[in-house]
Amino acid sequence: MIRHRLKVPLHIVEARRHRLADYLRHHAYAPLADVCGEFGVSAATARRDLAALAAQKRIVRTYGGALTEFAQRFPSFREREHEHARAKRRIAAAAREHLRPGTTCYLDSGTTIFALAGELRRRPVPGLRVVTNNLPVAELLSEGAPDVSVCLLGGELLARQAVLVGAVARKALRFHAIDQAFISAESADAAGVWNSQAEVSSLQQKVLEESAHSVLCLDASKLGGAAPAFLAPWGRFDLLITDASASRLRAFPACRRELV
Repeated sequence: MIRHRLKVPLHIVEARRHRLADYLRHHAYAPLADVCGEFGVSAATARRDLAALAAQKRIVRTYGGALTEFAQRFPSFREREHEHARAKRRIAAAAREHLRPGTTCYLDSGTTIFALAGELRRRPVPGLRVVTNNLPVAELLSEGAPDVSVCLLGGELLARQAVLVGAVARKALRFHAIDQAFISAESADAAGVWNSQAEVSSLQQKVLEESAHSVLCLDASKLGGAAPAFLAPWGRFDLLITDASASRLRAFPACRRELV
């Protein structure tokens, strides 16, 4: 028996693809399974939609998913490394003093945390075990900090951010007993802390769940704005380390702070 597949009207297909492009603008990266679940389509249909959007240059395809052009516009890790460098070094030096020998810490994505890795390379903490999704952090510490062991999470690569994210990275966290997590973010306002992409925030939220203690490292330029993906309210962090002034912080909910 020959079965005929019902042809979906073009205007419905185009409307779905328009919604998909909008969805990806807000989520930046989306695995194929997430696209199927969000739009109730098969993997084959999702691939056709993504291919059509890629041909129109509305998105960039990746293995197993898609990135919006946001990820292409986002400043690269090396471009961001030199922004507010002095403040990041001061925050990193203060954060380094919270690390203890023989413990396990998580070092997050971002250039402020990379500065913390630089402090660790200069002044290693004996027996420290570092878990990270930050490729430059892993490379820096594996090359120059013999007293520090490094475990790099697996996952999907966001190249310009130089980080690994996704379900594989989140699942891998369960195998690590993290004493302290050092987290950075794109911005913060009175509601809480925000990051550039949903996948980045999703991994960070899992890190907060799996960690005994959390330290938020933010330079003053990050305060006073929001980004596309909400990370957590202020109360979710045990300590904020920042170069912002006390007067600047009055506009934000009270939390334990260390000003540098």
